[in-house]
Amino acid sequence: MNGSVALLPPAVLGVLGGGQLGRFFVLAALEMGYQTWVLDPDPMSPAGRIAHRHLCNNYDDPAALRAMAETCAAITTEFENVPATALAELSRALPVRPGDFAVGVCQDRIAEKKFFRSHDLPHSPCAFIKCASDISEAKKNADLLPGILKVARLGYDGKGQTSVTDWQEVASAFKSYDCPCVLEKKLPLERELSVILARSDDGSMVSYPVIENVHVNGILDSSMAPACLLEGEQSALATKMAGRIAEAINYCGVLAVELFVSGGQLFVNEMAPRPHNSGHHTLDACNISQYELQVRALCALGLPQPVQHYSSVMINLLGDLWYPNGVYQEPNWGVLLARPNDEAGNNIAAHLHLYGKDSARHGRKMGHFTLTDSNNAADGNSKALLARAKNLQRSLTGPAVVG
Repeated sequence: MNGSVALLPPAVLGVLGGGQLGRFFVLAALEMGYQTWVLDPDPMSPAGRIAHRHLCNNYDDPAALRAMAETCAAITTEFENVPATALAELSRALPVRPGDFAVGVCQDRIAEKKFFRSHDLPHSPCAFIKCASDISEAKKNADLLPGILKVARLGYDGKGQTSVTDWQEVASAFKSYDCPCVLEKKLPLERELSVILARSDDGSMVSYPVIENVHVNGILDSSMAPACLLEGEQSALATKMAGRIAEAINYCGVLAVELFVSGGQLFVNEMAPRPHNSGHHTLDACNISQYELQVRALCALGLPQPVQHYSSVMINLLGDLWYPNGVYQEPNWGVLLARPNDEAGNNIAAHLHLYGKDSARHGRKMGHFTLTDSNNAADGNSKALLARAKNLQRSLTGPAVVG
């Protein structure tokens, strides 16, 4: 069900998923005067702990969905792996943004690649492996190796992915997963980019400057915004490609599109029907955050054009940071929060965001910090700021400051 009537505070907004992205959505909604409900099966859900109500149920629980349909004014999601069927059921009673079709495409890599193909969006060569015989068919395309075998559904942050160099490895990895997969050719990457945009149900659309990302072990490690010294034509093309996707899928909400630069060409990698980790900097460096845009798109409010005031670097803080030598140790936040100015004066600020998760563990996103540089307002040259951020990241495992 779609509608263009603005939903105003204190309407109840529901979100499926209660991780850090849901938490930031709830914070934005609360600041704007809305009430919030979170549906998430985790009793320690970071978003559920600050919402007006936390429904600690599975995403397809009939009673929970019925309660949300009867109470909420609109529904969104904070990650793509909620059942699209649950969103479809809710949409019969109230606005759901993004809709079940868009989320359904994004949560299945096979559907996503077919969508890219049907809309002539350049992407890495790939093959769909649903059964053993599909491997024999894929062998006819020798250009797929070396590659990465990825599970079609429920893979994220490097999980459900295996690098493969020959067909025996493909067969072995597929057998271990025992589910539909996508085999993607590894492209020689020059850069990894993302575009974050917001689109309303009337088709109006705004976007942030292109972001440059670095992944480590399949998990986002750092993001520079704007992308460092990106050619104007590439920046415009990346934004245009993301906009084409949003229009083709009739998207409403915040959408993140990840892209590769290889051989000087842009390739679409994947899309996320929600705010994105690479957009965390919008909390501190922009006139409006991606999370407020998510609230605005959901509630059919106006979408202000984002403006980035400062160059920024975002660093993810994984649970490993709490165990530098295999023993629990609280990171040395004092180093980060001691106002990391440089010789030029008070131009650099550090912003720490911890997600309120109950325990730190390997690969778990526990928080992030952002450095903003007011002397280089969105000039697209953040390499020095990145070096400073990485030094700060390393110093967090040093001895605590006493006194």
